[in-house]
Amino acid sequence: MKHGEGGDALVLEAREMLAAGQGEEEVFAELAARTGDWDACALALCLALGVSRPDAEARSHEARPLFDEFEAGEEDIVAMLLACGHVFVVDQVLDGRGERIRNLLWTAACARGGFPGGMIPWFRTGELTKIFLLFAQTRFRDGRGSPPEFWAAMVTAGELLATEDSPDQAEVTAGLEHCRAQATAVGTGSQMLPSEETRLSGTYSGTVPSSASMAARPLPPVSGMKWA
Repeated sequence: MKHGEGGDALVLEAREMLAAGQGEEEVFAELAARTGDWDACALALCLALGVSRPDAEARSHEARPLFDEFEAGEEDIVAMLLACGHVFVVDQVLDGRGERIRNLLWTAACARGGFPGGMIPWFRTGELTKIFLLFAQTRFRDGRGSPPEFWAAMVTAGELLATEDSPDQAEVTAGLEHCRAQATAVGTGSQMLPSEETRLSGTYSGTVPSSASMAARPLPPVSGMKWA
């Protein structure tokens, strides 16, 4: 299917399906199975979600090698892989304050020495509190990363997040106090451990990408955290 009236109709249909409560994977699989044009369906779904056309076209272009590996009837598998590759992630445009927090958390991510690849969408969609709460549980091992730089960035990010009136404010405040204690402790060569440590695996230490080649990994829940 080429861009034009047909493409516009496909975008409209994808929007209607999303508005009806269907998930991205389900929408893609259903449209792809019916039309047989997986490239056009990926593009239409990205546009329906609010991705800019240049970015949507780039994402669908990068996904074409994946389409060549599957046949008709395997649309569900392709949809799952596209979702895992973050093809349907809608990047959040933040205000100046939000962008500063995101940059601080990215500084912390780099100073940490790596992080789960599944967190990449969190950075892109602006889920800053989730990132902060998960990173606040960090325990440095084997000389990896830069604890002073990490905790300094976390304290500043936490101070900015703590001023927000949100349902997670109590957890953010507790996390901030823990980060402050850790920032103080690194100067003495000790490290205070969270009472509930989340072990992170599958670390990522590069720049935040936005292509269909990224692979997501499951993350532990971030609610109900406690710190010593």
